[in-house]
Amino acid sequence: MRITVFAATGGIGRLLMEQAVAAGHEVTAAVRRPEGLAGSGARAVRVDLAAPGAELRAAVAGAEVVLSALGARGKGDIGVAERGTRAIAGAMRAEGVRRLLVVSAGPIGTVPSPDRPHPPRHDPGDDLPTRLLLAPLVKAVLRARYADLARMEDAVRASGLDWTVVRPPRLTDRPLTGRYRTALDRNVRGGTSVSRADVAHCMLGLAERAEGVGRTVAVAS
Repeated sequence: MRITVFAATGGIGRLLMEQAVAAGHEVTAAVRRPEGLAGSGARAVRVDLAAPGAELRAAVAGAEVVLSALGARGKGDIGVAERGTRAIAGAMRAEGVRRLLVVSAGPIGTVPSPDRPHPPRHDPGDDLPTRLLLAPLVKAVLRARYADLARMEDAVRASGLDWTVVRPPRLTDRPLTGRYRTALDRNVRGGTSVSRADVAHCMLGLAERAEGVGRTVAVAS
């Protein structure tokens, strides 16, 4: 496949790029600093999502699927997921590219957003300890980042593209196992963590299948 990866120098993004290259896909890595990807096997192109221009359309032109791992790394980056995803979706529509997969987070199904001001109080896949203890604590600590991801999901659903939102729980740096669970439109029961490598593996698998189009897909160990 011809794949464009955004945030290819981040935790999940780099693994998406590396796994896609290893699988023999033709990969374009859209990043702010392409010099950091020398020798990666991907075609690295400079794209500034804060001021997108013709280079953004060029990065997605000809792609069969676009994979985005955009997300705030710190307080100064909050808002990048929504803004960047809206720009990516616009470039995809302009270039006639349909398939988009993005990384979000497990709790986002219960986070209010402009298009979903009254989401469910609990995710149907969460067990009692998660509902009562873990989810409220995590959402309080990461409130601003989750609000950004919730708005990003709004943008994805409104994009008119063939989209899939991947929602992992707590991320770890454990190695790729290929052994993880998934669930459609709900969190994985008892799934409290997953490795970034397995999230990347899951996304690449979904990119080749139609089952996740127009759906959220939870992934957890």
